[in-house]
Amino acid sequence: MTLPSPTALVPGDSEDVDSLASLLRGRRTVVLTGAGCSTESGIPDYRGPGTRARARNPIQHREFLQRPEVRARYWARSLLGWPRFSSARPNAAHQALAELERAGHVPGLITQNVDRLHHAAGSARVIELHGALERVRCLDCGGQEARAVLQERLLTLNPDFNHQVLELRPDGDAELSSEALQSFRVPACVSCGGTLKPDVVFFGDNVPAPTVAEAFSLLEAGDALLVVGSSLAIYSGYRFLVRAAERHLPIAILNLGECRGVELADLRIEASAGDVLPRLARALVSG
Repeated sequence: MTLPSPTALVPGDSEDVDSLASLLRGRRTVVLTGAGCSTESGIPDYRGPGTRARARNPIQHREFLQRPEVRARYWARSLLGWPRFSSARPNAAHQALAELERAGHVPGLITQNVDRLHHAAGSARVIELHGALERVRCLDCGGQEARAVLQERLLTLNPDFNHQVLELRPDGDAELSSEALQSFRVPACVSCGGTLKPDVVFFGDNVPAPTVAEAFSLLEAGDALLVVGSSLAIYSGYRFLVRAAERHLPIAILNLGECRGVELADLRIEASAGDVLPRLARALVSG
């Protein structure tokens, strides 16, 4: 399987990039990233301009915990979606942010993404608000398993499960017909036989308090906030914009499509992260 075509770049004006560089130059800029940072790697988002109008609702935490059929649907979709999701590679935006960190302009990243593409690009300090899909956790004993290992167990339990992927989803799973789920077998924890869950924060769940505290600590140490590829529609990311505004930090938002809290920003750029961030890195690192 191959990933869907990466999202086309939407270039920003030279004046926008110059204004962004002027706003952030000489400041330790904390970066908050969302799904729009990874769309150019072929991973879809929920709310961006390229999202299909008929896109399904995301997995809900309570339903996953309480309903075996929801867990079966998730893992069946995940079996099909994982090869494409896990083969995604960092794009120019991820690489530019890693370069800015190495050069001392960015002390760290706060990300809403679960794809670990910032790590793959070389970013050292990454606070993952919503966890990472590469890990699976047992809800009963707390044991962890690599998602790649679980993929082999899923295939072993479901050797004849071969269905067409209708659409890759932001959760790292995929759309498929309801008929495909009737005989699907869900693996249990190898240690205790308990219920397995991807080690991510589903919608309706809370970001762990230590993670939130670490993210706020990073923001407190920064001199500016740059939001990249997030609509800030959910509170887990929006709260950092509010805190930055309360501290009177310079704020820039780089995002395609609607974005919550733009009235709090000093600068808003509607362009592709993969176009603007490499140009920003050149301006700050060479300047």
